Amino acid sequence: MSKVLVVDDEKLIVKGLKFSLEQDGYEVDCGYDGEEAVNLAGKNSYDIVLLDVMLPKLDGFEVCRQIREFSDVPIIMLTAKGDDMDKILGLDYGADDYMTKPFNVLEVKARIKAIMRRTASANNKKRTDGKLCCGELVMELDNRRVQIAGKDIRLTSKEFDILKLLLNNPDKIYSREDLLKTIWGNGTPADARTVDVHVRRLREKIESDPAKPQYVFTKWGSGYYHRNQ
Repeated sequence: MSKVLVVDDEKLIVKGLKFSLEQDGYEVDCGYDGEEAVNLAGKNSYDIVLLDVMLPKLDGFEVCRQIREFSDVPIIMLTAKGDDMDKILGLDYGADDYMTKPFNVLEVKARIKAIMRRTASANNKKRTDGKLCCGELVMELDNRRVQIAGKDIRLTSKEFDILKLLLNNPDKIYSREDLLKTIWGNGTPADARTVDVHVRRLREKIESDPAKPQYVFTKWGSGYYHRNQ
């Protein structure tokens, strides 16, 4: 049984999502403010988190940032605002997807299923030796762990998948559209800016100097690639 954390200060929304998800066989925990969300995420293991942006005590962006310090659980941000900046901020803080209120609960469930399918597929992909190595960087594919010079680097599921794709295909340039199709899947509402945010965040984590990358390079006007060294 998949476990979902729903966080929103609007109790009717939480009640509706909980009821609908439980009808599909999900186990659902509920939170109503930012501090409660962080505590629940830290104490329990979830398959996905639905997280509202406008929360008491800690807003959704801060909750997302804090969860990313200890977990790469997929996070879908829920926002009443249609402002693109909110969407970009959510992705920048580590969210995997976003939905704008009011939303159709059927679409919420479809997004959850799509993300969980991709996560399960990524977890099942293995190489013979179970590792990808590049200099001091080591990717352990079986447990989706990344280390640089022996130090653990915590990546989100999308960041991990982007890095694995590029390292597996050195010198192949992937356009933003290629990455959206490969990593996010066909029909994703994400756009090219989503890719740029994830790549920038990935570089900040793995590059000693993001302006002079060692692992993820940019071919201006074309896309991103890993240079065969």
